[in-house]
Amino acid sequence: MLNKIWASLIIIGISFAFAQDVYDEVYNTHNNGIPVQFELLTSDTSHQQLTLTTSTYKLNATLKQNNKIQIHLSSDSPKKFLQISAANNQKNNLIADIISRDNTSITLLFPEIHWEKLREVTQAAFDTAEFAVKLALGLIGIMALWLGLMQIIEKSGLINYLVKFVQPFLSWLFPNIPKHHPALASISMNMTANILGLGNAATPLGIKAMQQLQKLNHNKDSASDEMCMFLALNTSSVQLLPPVTLIALMGTQVSELIMPIILATSCSTLVAISVAKLFAAQRRKKRESCNS
Repeated sequence: MLNKIWASLIIIGISFAFAQDVYDEVYNTHNNGIPVQFELLTSDTSHQQLTLTTSTYKLNATLKQNNKIQIHLSSDSPKKFLQISAANNQKNNLIADIISRDNTSITLLFPEIHWEKLREVTQAAFDTAEFAVKLALGLIGIMALWLGLMQIIEKSGLINYLVKFVQPFLSWLFPNIPKHHPALASISMNMTANILGLGNAATPLGIKAMQQLQKLNHNKDSASDEMCMFLALNTSSVQLLPPVTLIALMGTQVSELIMPIILATSCSTLVAISVAKLFAAQRRKKRESCNS
């Protein structure tokens, strides 16, 4: 289902880009083939350096051979020329044809822009794919370290001590889970991974815990109170360390966000537990009234 949603969004995006490009071509919104006249503010004929002006902006340019001119662009240059430069792969320097020139003015014909939106969609797809690969490579080391530590904790039996330590808290959150049920260990591991910012590592542990909770669920067609509580905790978990994805993106700068992350996730966890307990109490009263 999720794949269909993503496919639909991609098709919609491409369709809108194509429609906008067709509109631009029909009405020539980019003014393709229309010369632009500039005033010459200064002219250094010995070095072929020119300053072109209009009522709204000023450009620096250099005369080239074959009746062409090179306009020097920067991030502060007018958006129109940056757009033409990007569409024709001319970074920082835009080459235009000289139509006419005298001592006070110059008329230029700029390269044309065609199918801009479709090219932007294609470029965005390549940029996103490149970013995904770089992000995945950045996460490999961190994920391998913490997943290895999780395996050591599980194999060495330290998980049993962890469960005993958090048993009173888990018994209050999940009153219908038997005391030594394996689901408590999976839940503990999942919560530990989330607290340490290992969202990706917590996913398989969470799936395992849900499968074990489903075995305890008497009504297989609907989620139990324990399953709802676990989902709420897993979604809003307190995080003492920033997520590894954020670390891979921001590096050492992520240290500035540690306290806001702890405060925000603590508040979200308190709200999630309160809401889950409230709905569990309402469901329990409803079942009791139906049984009576």
